[in-house]
Amino acid sequence: MGIDTKSRATRPASFALADFAAPTGREEEWRFTPVADLADIFAGDLAADVVVEAPAPPTPGVAIETVGRDHPAVGSAPAPPDRAAAAAWAATRTATLVTIDATAADAVTAVRVIGGDGSWEPRASAVHLTILAKAGARGTVLLEHAGLARLAEGVEIVLEEGADITVIAVHDWADGSVQAASHRVRLARDAHLKHVTAALGGALVRVTPHIELAGEGASVEAIGINVTDSGQHHEAQLFVDHAAPGCRSRVTYKGALIGPLARSVWIGDVLIRARAEGTDSYELNRNLVLTKGARADSVPNLEIETGRILGAGHASATGRFDEEQLFYLQSRGIPEDLARSLVVHAFFAELIDQIGAGEIEAALKTAVDAKLDQRRNNYL
Repeated sequence: MGIDTKSRATRPASFALADFAAPTGREEEWRFTPVADLADIFAGDLAADVVVEAPAPPTPGVAIETVGRDHPAVGSAPAPPDRAAAAAWAATRTATLVTIDATAADAVTAVRVIGGDGSWEPRASAVHLTILAKAGARGTVLLEHAGLARLAEGVEIVLEEGADITVIAVHDWADGSVQAASHRVRLARDAHLKHVTAALGGALVRVTPHIELAGEGASVEAIGINVTDSGQHHEAQLFVDHAAPGCRSRVTYKGALIGPLARSVWIGDVLIRARAEGTDSYELNRNLVLTKGARADSVPNLEIETGRILGAGHASATGRFDEEQLFYLQSRGIPEDLARSLVVHAFFAELIDQIGAGEIEAALKTAVDAKLDQRRNNYL
């Protein structure tokens, strides 16, 4: 009998590239992805053309250093879940390690992942980052992605007991960029993570957060935003693994498709293991399809191995504007085109306001609003 790869409980994970065949697009985890665009990443011979920049000096209580793959913090998160993630790991010789200790001020540490300037054709490359929050640590890490790149990225996020941090990844690549990013997360007892991703640029951006709630009382808030234009493919495949009792997860992803041939994919897998009694979990995905010819796929999946939980549920909706909101605004004298724009901006603002980092919220709202306004006249 073969392995049931549709169940996240049995889907393979490994640090060895050889354990994953090159995807064909028929596999469960790759069936929505244009795998031909990732062929050079799957091949595994990855360069180091993408640069990781960090502030100097960093925030007090935060250490940023370049370490070898043999460092004990590197490789301490769950194993890679697919070939792209394993290829990034296989290419890793050094990693950027961000360590936040309990003395750190609750401030923002920004790390930039920078591709080329467009003056040469980018090669398939790899980078690896490890974020380690020590017991009781507080803080925010911002990962900014910009430039032109073809990148396999491994991001490990490890929270020790009682740590409470926010990680925000903004993917605002130049046109033509391709990225397969694997975020692998492990939370210890009573740790809390706010995990935020925003996909704005690039030709293909695929982010796969794998969040393991490994310690009793751990919790995660996962927030995702994508604004997808014509010819762009933005994909998020999220896996929340409730592996300990008394844990809580909340997942909210929102997307807008603003150009013909725009494509977005959201897959939300939640696994509640037999030992995870007292789980409280909910996931939500909402998509606005604002132009003809755009497509959004939304696939929530919930696996429950014990009935002794507080609650578990999911919701998914894809459609056009809220007609009641439009009617309300127009009845107060607001022109139809402006009313549509206000509804879309509010759709994202409600979610961005939950990030909890004022300057980042403001910058993200500005970036989202600018991209939406470029296509305002094309809305359905």
